[in-house]
Amino acid sequence: MTASHGWTPGPRPDGLPHHQELLDSTDWTSLGTAYDTGTLLPEVLTRLLDVDPDVREAATDAVFRAVNDQNTVYEAAAPVALYVAAVLDHPVVTTDGDGHGDSPPPHRPTLVGLLEGLGNLAYDADDERVTLGERQFGKGFLDDYHEMRALRDLRPVLFSAVRPLLAHENADVRDTALAAAMSLSEHPALGTHRGELIEHARRLLATSPGSRYRDLSLDALKAWGQDISGLENASDVTARELRDSRLAEIGSLWSSDGTGGCAEDPPF
Repeated sequence: MTASHGWTPGPRPDGLPHHQELLDSTDWTSLGTAYDTGTLLPEVLTRLLDVDPDVREAATDAVFRAVNDQNTVYEAAAPVALYVAAVLDHPVVTTDGDGHGDSPPPHRPTLVGLLEGLGNLAYDADDERVTLGERQFGKGFLDDYHEMRALRDLRPVLFSAVRPLLAHENADVRDTALAAAMSLSEHPALGTHRGELIEHARRLLATSPGSRYRDLSLDALKAWGQDISGLENASDVTARELRDSRLAEIGSLWSSDGTGGCAEDPPF
């Protein structure tokens, strides 16, 4: 990992910078991605606001693959996350998925894809990932993992962009926004929002029996000391038991003195 001066972390005190300012003021070529450098990122980020929804969807997939591949947070992740947060209220993004008359939109709303990408980034830089990293690589894990630390420092401003979407009229947008917000809210400055997130998590569990974010909501409620009895359905219990079994298996491998033990360098 090499130090870079291509981007200075932190938004202006008055809130999120304008997305075009971020695009123009960042030296993308100096920032590392899963595919070398961020030379192509300005072009791809611009396509997030294309009038063609298929172009936007392809750009969304390409952007997040470049900065968050195989659970590794890359150097360009923080400025990309900030740019994405800055376009969440852009007219092209906010009107996408409205449909025409009673017809549903023919594609996944761009908001869902952008929020999902932000949520995945936040999840891969959350406190549990730091704990796992420290267990495997030592207490200096986060000090040496500058890419993850920069992303974690941005959590309050990213949360401020996601929060309004918790009340969105589209259920997929609401649920995806909640998933992102819960991971982002671990930042110490966001503790005052916990009560609000608890209400939204309980709403999701009560009204969305098939949501892919049920396990994340249940985990968050448990971590926050909430009683989840009566909130789990049969599928939740099955998924939890399977996950616990897999975690026990991984823990056994990590504690092994044989070839199952992890002895590789950290991903930075």
